[in-house]
Amino acid sequence: MARTLSNMLPLGTKAPNFELLDTVSGKRLPLPQLKGKQATVIMFICNHCPFVIHVNPILVAMAKQYEGLGVRFIAISSNDAKNYPQDGPAEMKEHAKENQYPFPYLFDETQEVAKAYDAACTPDFYVFNADLLLVYRGQLDDSRPGNGVAVTGLDVHHALDCVLNKTENTKLQKPSIGCNIKWK
Repeated sequence: MARTLSNMLPLGTKAPNFELLDTVSGKRLPLPQLKGKQATVIMFICNHCPFVIHVNPILVAMAKQYEGLGVRFIAISSNDAKNYPQDGPAEMKEHAKENQYPFPYLFDETQEVAKAYDAACTPDFYVFNADLLLVYRGQLDDSRPGNGVAVTGLDVHHALDCVLNKTENTKLQKPSIGCNIKWK
């Protein structure tokens, strides 16, 4: 299992705008339509990565927990679907349904969005405030497949709670670790 660290986009960066295909609805959805009123979590994930599979249940639980608080979760897969067909749009739609994703699962076919966010691995997390300014980037928590640490979502939970409570996140932000994005 390859381990790639996420890049750490500078805090305060404005969320790069995008409009991508939502594989579940079949519609192209723009970021301004998707963003949350209080916060937006953008996650770069994919279907087959063992690091993503490891955290899928908590992603669903967290999205449901925060949706009534003005927080919106958005999942994006930027993997090369030609060389990794299990990460293609039809498979993404099926994967989203099987995992009961309560968030859109967008396909970044050109990989331009991943490049704009400087995404490097799956999973990779970005938390933006109401103005779409970056307040957190990095790991979900310290759990990895096989390390015996429970999946809690602690780091992203803390970042979201800071946004919702309008307090500064002074906790160390650690890069995520996962499979590299499969570039074309």
